[in-house]
Amino acid sequence: MSRPIARVLTLLELLQSGGLRTVAELAARLDVDERTVRRYVDHLVDLDIPVESVRGRYGGYRLAPGYRMPPLMLSDDEALAVLLGLVAGRRSGLLPATGTASETAAAKIRRVLPERLRHRLDAVLGSLAFTAAPGTSAAPESAVLLPLADAVHHRRPVSIRYVAADGRRSERTLHPYGLVAHAGRWYVTGEDRTAGEDRMFRLDRMLGVRTLPGSFEPPAGPDPAQRVLRGLATAPYRHEVTVRVQGTAEHLQDRLPAGVAIVAELPTASGGDAEPEPWSRVDMRVERLDWLPAVLASLDRPFVIERPDELRALVADFAARLADSARRRPPHA
Repeated sequence: MSRPIARVLTLLELLQSGGLRTVAELAARLDVDERTVRRYVDHLVDLDIPVESVRGRYGGYRLAPGYRMPPLMLSDDEALAVLLGLVAGRRSGLLPATGTASETAAAKIRRVLPERLRHRLDAVLGSLAFTAAPGTSAAPESAVLLPLADAVHHRRPVSIRYVAADGRRSERTLHPYGLVAHAGRWYVTGEDRTAGEDRMFRLDRMLGVRTLPGSFEPPAGPDPAQRVLRGLATAPYRHEVTVRVQGTAEHLQDRLPAGVAIVAELPTASGGDAEPEPWSRVDMRVERLDWLPAVLASLDRPFVIERPDELRALVADFAARLADSARRRPPHA
């Protein structure tokens, strides 16, 4: 590609990034004089690309509002980032569940790429392997995700048709605070006006979303991600676990599974015989206890089990198995 054509395309890419660009700025980016910039702009206008000229001291060039170029103009790094993002989003469940949208989007991007770049990206994607299998995901429909996101952004109430875990259907009015993606699922947090309390809902269980008139002001407090993690950690499960662990809440939160444990640092005892490090209370609600002994051992901190007693027996049995394994000697050849 000759340098003038390449610079014209670079000029178009700069204008597509949005905003008003001064002639001096464009000349510096293209490494040409201002007269050449005006000539390149004329080339774009001849191609029916609506470049607007803004006069005055702070004037320059910009694309007409609302105009979008159909072809993509991506650098090698940008194209690789987009395609890898589609692959990662499909495996993690973050992409909407709209048929094969991610596959068709990747195919469209590949079609408009130069042959040289397409072959190089195919080599990357073809040689890429993952250390973990795709997780189970519950991606939402675009018809649910998009209006909810718009309602969160503009602080508008919505009406949702929802199917609970037990199959019960209901229609609720919701003041949505925010959207959260966690462990392959999408959640929305907000005030359930029907129940009169803050709740969270899974998007994949929504049958429909309708924006309602009016607006609301979200309350101060935890951000949506913290609301979801706390909601998951306080959901009803078979076992309620309380353990006191020596360590700060910040240290323990980084080492315990998010969405399962609620950690609260306890007041430090006063006096000269105070512990050198504070203790924290850990509350968990879980379906099974068998995995907790290994988690507690991995903390490598003193702990005290408050409940349930069944967990004490599991920890003691786990410690006995570790001690037995430590005493074993390898068999002689």
